[in-house]
Amino acid sequence: MGIIIEILLTGIAVSVAAFLVPGVHVDGFISAIIAGILIALANATIGTLLRLFTFPINILTLGLMSFIITVLMVLLVDHFMKGFNTTGFLAALIFALVLSIIKMVFGSLNRG
Repeated sequence: MGIIIEILLTGIAVSVAAFLVPGVHVDGFISAIIAGILIALANATIGTLLRLFTFPINILTLGLMSFIITVLMVLLVDHFMKGFNTTGFLAALIFALVLSIIKMVFGSLNRG
């Protein structure tokens, strides 16, 4: 049951972030859920490998490289998914920032 709630919260977070960030468009709630799952999968697989290879740069930039990799995973999902669109790197960067803040709030509400 917990995984279903997490998936629904991810869909809500993607929907809210897409609503707040100009330049990001999601076709509907199902597309938002799919986009959230794909972003999480891309971060868990390709993102982890990229973070491993860029570990020295990540240390020098105090973790900024890890955030840039997350933005690149958002752009990757945008490229492969029709119902989720961003207008460019800056929109994806702001979207990733807003999405992480919303998920942080949902996480604190879920635990408390």
